[in-house]
Amino acid sequence: MNTIEVFSDDHFMKLALLEAQKAEDSGEVPIGAIIVSNNTVIAKGYNQVEMLRDVSAHAEIIALTSASSYLGNKYLNKCTLYVTMEPCIMCAGALKWSQIGRIVYGTGDEKNGFMRYGKELLHPKTRLEYGVLHETCSQIVSQFFAKKRALKS
Repeated sequence: MNTIEVFSDDHFMKLALLEAQKAEDSGEVPIGAIIVSNNTVIAKGYNQVEMLRDVSAHAEIIALTSASSYLGNKYLNKCTLYVTMEPCIMCAGALKWSQIGRIVYGTGDEKNGFMRYGKELLHPKTRLEYGVLHETCSQIVSQFFAKKRALKS
């Protein structure tokens, strides 16, 4: 008898954290994202703003583009995005247009996060989860900026 292993939100957030580590290793703000469909990772992304010199090269946008290409469809209503930090309003707009089914993020972003403007920025059917591996997701970003500040002094 074949059994299908169902992975937890923690499992998938750990994979997003691996993407965030790739960003940090590249000197980027350490944010990582993955998109899951039917319990399978179909897309990955990490911040590449500095490397590509592109202000839109956020982890979420890269993952959305990859997922749409993989599925051959611009709508991702049966997919879940796992992202280490709350998306910004630019990413929330893209997520709205993708009609993503669910967003799970680890830590909030009081300064630039979309929730400052409300969940209404997302598609009405998008489900939202917050706080998965919160401490780890929060630490990777705060440590990155602490190092940056220390280098400037």
